[in-house]
Amino acid sequence: MEPEEIAALLALPEGEKLAFAREKSRLDDIAETLVSFANAQGGELLLGVSGRARAKAEGLADVVAARELLLEAALACTPPLILPLPRLVRHGEAALLLASVPAGLSQVYSLHGKYLRREGGTNQPLAPDALRRLLVERGDVSWERGAPGGAIADELDPHKVNAYARRVGPEAESDPMAFLLRRGCVVRGLGVGGWGVDAQPLAPNSQPLTPTNAGLLLFARSVEERYPQAEITLVHYRGRDMGDVFEREDVRDTLPEAVRRAERWLMEHMRKGSRMVGLERQDWTQFPPGAVREALVNAVAHRDYSVRGEGVRIGLFADRLECYSPGRLPGHVTLENIVAERFSRNESLVQVLADLGLIERLGYGIDRMLRQMDDADLPPPQFRETAAGFLVTLHGQPTEGLGPEGLDTREWARQGLNERQIAALIFLAAQRRITNRDLQELHPDVSAETIRRDLVDLVDRGMLLRVGEKRATYYIMK
Repeated sequence: MEPEEIAALLALPEGEKLAFAREKSRLDDIAETLVSFANAQGGELLLGVSGRARAKAEGLADVVAARELLLEAALACTPPLILPLPRLVRHGEAALLLASVPAGLSQVYSLHGKYLRREGGTNQPLAPDALRRLLVERGDVSWERGAPGGAIADELDPHKVNAYARRVGPEAESDPMAFLLRRGCVVRGLGVGGWGVDAQPLAPNSQPLTPTNAGLLLFARSVEERYPQAEITLVHYRGRDMGDVFEREDVRDTLPEAVRRAERWLMEHMRKGSRMVGLERQDWTQFPPGAVREALVNAVAHRDYSVRGEGVRIGLFADRLECYSPGRLPGHVTLENIVAERFSRNESLVQVLADLGLIERLGYGIDRMLRQMDDADLPPPQFRETAAGFLVTLHGQPTEGLGPEGLDTREWARQGLNERQIAALIFLAAQRRITNRDLQELHPDVSAETIRRDLVDLVDRGMLLRVGEKRATYYIMK
């Protein structure tokens, strides 16, 4: 955060979404505030500040100990709160820590059996009727926090866990397994510990740790064994409708790697091109890459993994991208309020993907998708609930002038290519090479000499390369 943003926070009194705490605050006092934010609309806690109505930045004498206090307070909640790492900020010479509790969490939280909610600038006990409403609204069971039957720590890949810990930094590297516990990826006391003989223990502990569903989806040696539904099916259709000709890829991997692989595949298969605007070349893609990434990552992070039998499905067409994820909208989110409301079905998955830089923790992916489509002068995304899932549709660059293979032929026409030459380029896009006979078969009423001149012209324009001599001659894209 910028210094002026911190100054603006300190100028405010404590409220429904803002609290201050001194460095020597009791762990339970910190935890009560975190629980109160979590059961309301989220909020921010600034540690190292005294005063309620008029804040004073006292600063932190021991930042490491203060960070540990915040992390332990989150872990003391029931269930443990999965939060972004506290951020070190400064106000003048004073070092402060900012802890953020996201809005739209999917569970109800307590501390030592007390259910609290933020009201005004104080933490207040939840009345029985209010607690009942909150339990009904949010639900009380989290699939991702459960540990599947027979799960053991050896199912986690220590190399993946260590790579994640290095990405997070010192807070995780010092004890990766303890950090996974804070992230809801392992739980204590169930199953059998151990890492197997081929890897060094990441964090020895006298009490065994068992991976949760979230931990296995993120770090398992093999995801497919337990979660065949955790796959991404990618299909590229050449035209605007489903047809018999398509390319398909089924991605089965831990969620971070599956997202990376699916994103690479989509970037490789999207239509791309360049157009001349004046004397400058402008590159374009079928869809804004950022919007495609948001649609993909949101589908993976927020889907309902308790639904077995189907995975995330992404269809890439000549004019649009359709991204389907199993499970209808969670909690209180509807099609009408989807832009403004926040609700995280899979808090642990979302936070780890955020730690890895693959998703925005606070849930502003839809906002960014809308903005990126608007910046590209494209229609806003379309959202639709189906009988058992959720569908996002992105409409891409206009398809007027597209050939049957989904290629943009408008620039070729503007460059003066005739219909036979455009047909040759479309043929090349699908078949990788073309001969005089191939083009002659596409245009049987045209003379062989005209066909020859068409291909020679494409070579002279620098668009094709001629390979071979006489009857063995064929052409490829330059």
